[in-house]
Order: sequence, then C-alpha cells, then structure tokens
Amino acid sequence: MNLYLDTSALVKLYVKEEGSESIRDAIGRARLASTSVIAYVEARAAFARRRREGGLRVSDYRRVIRSLDVDWPHFVRLEASESLIRDAARLAEVHGLRAYDAIHLASALVLKQRLGAPVVLGCWDTELKSAAPKAGLQFFPD
Repeated sequence: MNLYLDTSALVKLYVKEEGSESIRDAIGRARLASTSVIAYVEARAAFARRRREGGLRVSDYRRVIRSLDVDWPHFVRLEASESLIRDAARLAEVHGLRAYDAIHLASALVLKQRLGAPVVLGCWDTELKSAAPKAGLQFFPD
C-alpha cells in the first residue's frame, strides 16, 4: 500500500488518541509512507496547542517533537510547489475544503500520478475523507 498521511493521521503516530493503533498498523503494512511538507508545521502546531491546553506535559511534548524529527526524513515528502498550490486552490473550490486539506489532497494526487499506482489517504477529517474518493483516492480508515 502507498500511504499518504494528512496531519490528522500523522499526529496519531505521536499522540495517543482514537485511531492511533490503526494508523500505526497501516504504516507497518505500507510500501511507502508520505505526506506534504506542510504537515510538519501543522503537527508541531497541534502538539504545541495540546501542551498549552494541558493535554501534553512538557516532557511528553519534547518527546513527540524529537520522535517527529527522527521520523521525518523517512517519509516521502511532497513539496508545496506553485503548481500544486494552484491545483489545491481548484480542489478547495470544487470540494469545499479548507486550504491545508486541499494541499493534502493535491499532494496525494501528485503522489498517485508519480507512482502510477493507487494511493491510500490516511485521514480523520470528514470533508477530506468525503473528497478523496471523488478525486480518485482510496482512504483510510474506511
């Protein structure tokens, strides 16, 4: 399986929440795991928010940041190029997506095109999960 992770899925690798075990299992079965470069800043922002709101102790916050930094080079990372941003803008309009969700969808579609093979989009975002099959992607969890 060629797995693309949006940030909602990526965060589950580092913070225990509903779906964490499922996404870890999927990563273990994946031929490759990929994401957009924007997922790094989104994940760090999510971890910082949890720390501010008391959901992560400072020591746990530091641990998840270190783990993300260790893992980050192992993900296939898609750049947010000018053409990808334009594709994402069109996808946002067509599917009613938020900006970063549209970038994730456009990135997964670029990956599918580059590989010439199916891509499974790992996400827990309702709107993005709805748009994925319409755009030609499978999604996880189903």
